[in-house]
Amino acid sequence: MNGNGHNGDDRRYCLRDPLQAMTDELLMEHIDHGSRVIDLGCGDGRLLARLRQEHGCDVVGVELDEDQFCRALGRGLGIIRADLDKGLAEIPDDCFDVAVLSQTLQQVRHPRELLQEMMRVSQRALVVVPNFGFWRVRWEVAIRGRAPVTENLPYEWFDTPNLHVMSLPDFRALVERINFRIVLERPMIRGRAVNQAWFPNLRAQSALYVLERR
Repeated sequence: MNGNGHNGDDRRYCLRDPLQAMTDELLMEHIDHGSRVIDLGCGDGRLLARLRQEHGCDVVGVELDEDQFCRALGRGLGIIRADLDKGLAEIPDDCFDVAVLSQTLQQVRHPRELLQEMMRVSQRALVVVPNFGFWRVRWEVAIRGRAPVTENLPYEWFDTPNLHVMSLPDFRALVERINFRIVLERPMIRGRAVNQAWFPNLRAQSALYVLERR
């Protein structure tokens, strides 16, 4: 346990949410030791704390929610309280090696603009998106005729923070439109991330994309 006393809490959280734990491990796998990292929508700063402690990264988080912001501060992290929908104008170009946006893109009002801002302030972007093309989502809509509620999309229609729905092809098309390059796509299927898969848009609950400028 570190001096802030959060490691035990993090382990208990991971036991409750194995999908989030897998996502954190996957993100760390694609961030080099000593990198300058900004996490947009960093929540309580759990990932950033691990990157700082285990990878020696220089980390900064951006979070709007007051409770999450305070928890991240309690970890001794550098955190900016800001609304991602208002952009990253205060952050200079190329300040970071990596920008992380995990399970947040669907919750902002202007996804295209946020992706462009990510690639302005960093050399590489790691984006994790939920897949609304996943077969369980399709089942909920087609068979039950209901707004989908799944393990990866646990919210009812009346309290969901998600403003946009996207499938994996939708995300790829957006990246192509704004002229970025997908270096890597790793679908998350049955609790693990894979490098290649048959019919990933049907089988993946979510996916990690590594993006670079063309």
